[in-house]
Amino acid sequence: MVVQDIAYVELFTRDKLAAVDHFTSALGFTRIADSVEVDRSSILLGQGDVQLVVTSGRGIWKFLDEHGDGIADIAFTCDDVAATRDAALLAGARDAESPRGGTAVTGFGSVVHTLVPATADRMPAGRNWIPSTAPARRPGGHVRLLDHVAVCLAGGTLEEYADFYQKGFGFSRFYSEYVAVGGQAMDSVVVRSATGGATFTLVAPDPAKDPGQLDSFLERNGGPGVQHLAFLVDDITTAVREFRDRGVDFLTTPDSYYDLLVERFEGLRGIVDELRDTQVLADRDEWGHLLQLFSRSPYERNTLFFELIQRQGSRGFGSSNIRALYEAVERERLTAG
Repeated sequence: MVVQDIAYVELFTRDKLAAVDHFTSALGFTRIADSVEVDRSSILLGQGDVQLVVTSGRGIWKFLDEHGDGIADIAFTCDDVAATRDAALLAGARDAESPRGGTAVTGFGSVVHTLVPATADRMPAGRNWIPSTAPARRPGGHVRLLDHVAVCLAGGTLEEYADFYQKGFGFSRFYSEYVAVGGQAMDSVVVRSATGGATFTLVAPDPAKDPGQLDSFLERNGGPGVQHLAFLVDDITTAVREFRDRGVDFLTTPDSYYDLLVERFEGLRGIVDELRDTQVLADRDEWGHLLQLFSRSPYERNTLFFELIQRQGSRGFGSSNIRALYEAVERERLTAG
């Protein structure tokens, strides 16, 4: 009765063609199949082990009116769907309508979890998929898998949701961190499945501090939701250069950050200039280094965005990793203001 992996993630969008173009032309995903239903249509995209479903149509207008373009379903593969559903309901979930049939339960905000057998076909069930004429997977793509999903929650609810994913889906707590920047602060807890195939970084603002970027996200998003998807790559600097040339807009990093980087991480001395050129951030834990960079949101309400992450031995989420995202987004928020 436990979750194993993330089967697919579904994005609801007003402009399906623009969203698909961003994933395929800019981020290197391949169009695998199309599905047209009475009240919505979907396109299945893939790269490495990542599957994304992009959906639009009148059947999802309520979600879009409340939240804008964003992730509506994070589907889990389970060893026993019925038992996982029962455990989730006991932990406080409710039965939910899967975006296209099947067994689903509520997660956070308006996001649901469709539960699928671990032995199921890779194609999301319940839709009339028509295979694309394009290759099943484009060769040479940079994205290998979905490293983690970052979830923004309301202040004061972090422990509740961490417990919910432990009791309801068999996740375990992997890491926690409290980050203070100026008069603002955020709490975070990382939970993941036993296989490591489903990892959530749960973040929430500290309600006792000044409102900040997470409060702004919650307002723009109409409540809790997926803040970003983190894609694992093998060579982040090459990926960043290619994606930037294709139109991906990444957050910027102060030059002074790289002046101090060698002092922080002696092992990165040989690639500091390359990191500076690509604006990639670095972190380290007891197992090794981690390199990362965050994009700006390509969506009108400025909610969902993406992260590229490369692990050079690193297994977790160090203080600098979580702080780096907070500080980078905060700089952008203050600049825009």
